[in-house]
Amino acid sequence: MTILVYAEHDNATLKPATLNVVTAAKAVGGDIHILVAGKDCQAVATQAAQIAGVTKVLVADHDVYAHQLAENISLLVKDLAPNYSHIFAAATTNGKNFMPRVAALLDMSMITDAIKVVSADTFERPIYAGNAIATVQSGESIKLATIRTTGFDQAAATGGSAAVEVVGLAEDAQKSSFVSEELAKSDRPELTAARIVVSGGRALANSDNFAKVLAPLADKLGAAMGASRAAVDAGYVPNDMQVGQTGKIVAPDLYIAVGISGAIQHLAGMKDSKVIVAVNKDPDAPIASVADYFLEGDLYQIIPELTAKI
Repeated sequence: MTILVYAEHDNATLKPATLNVVTAAKAVGGDIHILVAGKDCQAVATQAAQIAGVTKVLVADHDVYAHQLAENISLLVKDLAPNYSHIFAAATTNGKNFMPRVAALLDMSMITDAIKVVSADTFERPIYAGNAIATVQSGESIKLATIRTTGFDQAAATGGSAAVEVVGLAEDAQKSSFVSEELAKSDRPELTAARIVVSGGRALANSDNFAKVLAPLADKLGAAMGASRAAVDAGYVPNDMQVGQTGKIVAPDLYIAVGISGAIQHLAGMKDSKVIVAVNKDPDAPIASVADYFLEGDLYQIIPELTAKI
């Protein structure tokens, strides 16, 4: 068996999510190849070649892959697919964007959000917002799956010496084009890769309180900042901070939930965190059912005091 792992990157740096997917591929067994598709992405290929357990890195360096448009990436992966028994991608926005297209082009079914590899053709995935786990078996000749990174540890980023091979394929689907992007810049860690996450809910009441109450705590802890859907929908913070079933799935070493009641949608995105600390004035809030430490009280008193003592 040979597994193809699609690399998450920004044309300069390999994203940590790729390491989690490599671990999933190792659980299947067999050779592991990584596909790096982009423009001027040789540095990413060099990093991918150093991942422990990877035997080959395929590099598709061309203008049509510069922004990793799903329409173009799916054609590339479809053309490479016959050489592989499995094709894995992280269950990120990017992976969720192009993998269903690959499945459609191959006329095959795919498995989404795999959290465990049971065997080469059997996987576990969460359903009902994570309240039940389904065991799914694929009878397809090529097993296509997106991997929920929180379900797997990261593979070692160094120690490997994979061969790097250039892929000459470059097909433009001519169905979409890149116009522009606006990137939010922050000195804080990326939300999905942070070891510590501090999240706020609707109880913070406005964006100023996120900046005045939560931000100092996050800065002292070197944490990423997140938010509940209610806080995002109310316009307190941008939607790229949303943690939950329809936001980002996180599993940091420490998750601090401030003024978050713990709706099922939010719990689905963070309940795999190693240690969960909740601050809420309602002792019966659903977040209490998953919290390792629950502090009942007024967040406007507790959080500044906690920040001052760190």
